[in-house]
Amino acid sequence: MIDLRSDTVTKPTPAMRQAMAEAEVGDDVFGEDPTVQRLQARVAHLLGKEAGLFVPSGVMGNQLAIRVHTRPGDEVVLAERSHIFHYESGAPAALSGVQLRPIGDARGFLTGDDVRAVVRGRYDWEPRTRLVCLENTVNKAGGLVYPLDLTREVAEVAREHGLALHLDGARLWNAAVTSGQSEADLAAPFDTVSVCLSKGLGAPVGSVLAGEAETIRLAQRYRKLFGGGMRQVGILAAAGLHALDHHRADLATDHTRAHRLAEALAVLPVFEIDPVSVETNIVIAQTAMPAETVLERLAEHGVRMVAFGPHTIRATTHRDLSDADVERTVDVLTQAFG
Repeated sequence: MIDLRSDTVTKPTPAMRQAMAEAEVGDDVFGEDPTVQRLQARVAHLLGKEAGLFVPSGVMGNQLAIRVHTRPGDEVVLAERSHIFHYESGAPAALSGVQLRPIGDARGFLTGDDVRAVVRGRYDWEPRTRLVCLENTVNKAGGLVYPLDLTREVAEVAREHGLALHLDGARLWNAAVTSGQSEADLAAPFDTVSVCLSKGLGAPVGSVLAGEAETIRLAQRYRKLFGGGMRQVGILAAAGLHALDHHRADLATDHTRAHRLAEALAVLPVFEIDPVSVETNIVIAQTAMPAETVLERLAEHGVRMVAFGPHTIRATTHRDLSDADVERTVDVLTQAFG
């Protein structure tokens, strides 16, 4: 089975498993796991931040950021296309008591003027806008890289109004490869940044939230409150360190393979996609027939993708695919829909 559902379906490599087996560990709730400490410091350094916090998931990283930057009743401005809005189970309301204000265009981008137009809190009867969240890359828009000039524009408006700024950088590693800019440069305008280790980098679990030391110390307290306090978790942190050391360079290959898939889809009448729009490892295509019908037909031929709407499918390339897998997928698409 060729699995293109997500870049989270990867398995640890033998070398990663060895690193996990040999990891030096301690009780992380007591702050005594040296491997976790190395991972947190490494990611914070890569992102140009003071401190980092290892968390079980990207959702927890995002929700901790919302919790430390807001108070119940506040409002969070974010893109309508964002992961936080669509795929985090209503957690901002449940865990932090805040409401979301989704805005922006079909690419998942916000401008400074977009943010300025919706800032509220002047009157007692309005919610208080406290936080702006951006996403890079934008998953629901097909892995688009958020332009750094737009980020800086939004950050300038946020500072004018005393708003905090958080980046859901689950695939920030991919954005850095495509843009040629460092993760630190892409993260610089933000107060907090969460990055995922279990997507393109291929670790089995985990994300890191980074920011100022005082902010991360508060997030650590809320991590415990949210049930994310972990013990000898250096076994997992070792996988993240291995991924950072050995897997980042492979992301460019994922991007090349995604573009190959997009080109194959573009010539088939059932699909609508502009290959130029594929910037990283996510391929989103519109379908002339119901998406579920497309997926069923692909599954019959040993290829798995996911529905992203009634007439939309998504394929995501990752490190467990080979060039042969991609060419086999192209053959299946041609046979099934040509």
